[in-house]
Amino acid sequence: MKFGVNTFVWVSPCTTSAVKHLAPKVREMGFDVLEVACENPDLIDPVQVKEELVRNGLQGIICGAFGLDRNICSQDPVIVENAKRYIRWLIDAAAEIGSPVVCGPMYSAVGKEHLEDDEARMNEWKKAVDGIREMALYADQKGIKLALEPLNRFETDMINVVSQGLKFCEETGMENVGLHLDTFHMHLEEKNSGEAIRSAGGRLFHFHACENDRGIPGTGQVHWGDIAKALKEIKYEGAVVIESFTPQVKEIARAVCIWREIAPSQDAVAGDGLKFLKHLLTNA
Repeated sequence: MKFGVNTFVWVSPCTTSAVKHLAPKVREMGFDVLEVACENPDLIDPVQVKEELVRNGLQGIICGAFGLDRNICSQDPVIVENAKRYIRWLIDAAAEIGSPVVCGPMYSAVGKEHLEDDEARMNEWKKAVDGIREMALYADQKGIKLALEPLNRFETDMINVVSQGLKFCEETGMENVGLHLDTFHMHLEEKNSGEAIRSAGGRLFHFHACENDRGIPGTGQVHWGDIAKALKEIKYEGAVVIESFTPQVKEIARAVCIWREIAPSQDAVAGDGLKFLKHLLTNA
């Protein structure tokens, strides 16, 4: 099992220069993986990012960010095409840097308006399934998997729990479409995070280890023991990545509603979190 950290811990939006600064720092901390949050493709050069990752002996993971203008199930064809163009860029970037997956809630937009009408919701679901199937066919040509992230109810009304995610994956009919689970969202939505992980099984392509308050993993209410046992039982071999946020990164803090100090520092989120996760998962 490999341990990683997302660039969101320190910076937003991520840039090529930020990766050059963070890669040696992350390696020195003891991480195996640097997950690159790609909010603005114009700021990231995958070729240079790859060089920096290789220089520091790190694996890269490509993580997408899906605002309202990147909604693959929008009724506006311009927005849909923008989402597809962005996802294709993520797939190309993943192929360039050696990321086995593209992760994130790419099936919709984060924070979109709620749809009350059942027929409209069904049509939106079908549009999302069709769009992700198209993206998965493109990704399959490059040997990339798409890891879809269920989010909590305050961020999406489409996929909140593993059972919904599995249904969505199955309807795409693509083997390279799976799930990206995040303990923060699972803590809010699942009845039992361990059982949810077990039900995901081989469809679990990527994993975020985050505390219930977005702070240092291991300092809150997440049922870490059950999660560790479940990951071991399904023989999960992918990356376990810390994606936490602090008020120091103001843009992302506003987006995820971080209004107070939740950790002593950004480095503490990463360093202390890594120590906890390594002890937890090596002793499960």
